[in-house]
Amino acid sequence: MVSLLAAGFGLGWLPWAPGTFGSLLGIPLAWWLLDRPLTKQVIIIVLLLIVGVPLCHWSSHWLGGGDASQIVADEFLAFPLVTLGLAAARTPWMMGVAFALYRLFDTTKPPPINFIETIGGGLGIVLDDVLAALFAWIILFVGIALWRRRYVI
Repeated sequence: MVSLLAAGFGLGWLPWAPGTFGSLLGIPLAWWLLDRPLTKQVIIIVLLLIVGVPLCHWSSHWLGGGDASQIVADEFLAFPLVTLGLAAARTPWMMGVAFALYRLFDTTKPPPINFIETIGGGLGIVLDDVLAALFAWIILFVGIALWRRRYVI
């Protein structure tokens, strides 16, 4: 059961872009969380990430170590951070932008995201996705703020 959840119910076993397909599971979760008060969003996301660390750690151990491509729980559990507190993200096109930004940062791993992965274990596996989500959140937050002020980006 642990491996099935860590693999995103099989999406992590896809031969092409398993992280991207696994991240798709985070969209309905983020959408659902946006209906909740900010405090509940934070609590739920923190709890999910806390559960994600040992989940990813044990799955990594069973798969031979490291951030195996089959492990996608870190992707879908961290994605809701991208939309945290951003009610404007509850539109299909904005959720798409959030997803694209998240995948951009998660796949390219610019510094310091690439350094976080060196922590190892479940913590490193989850934290690099958390940092990618935070980078995407900042871009999304600024973009929404500029859009609301009617500036051209």
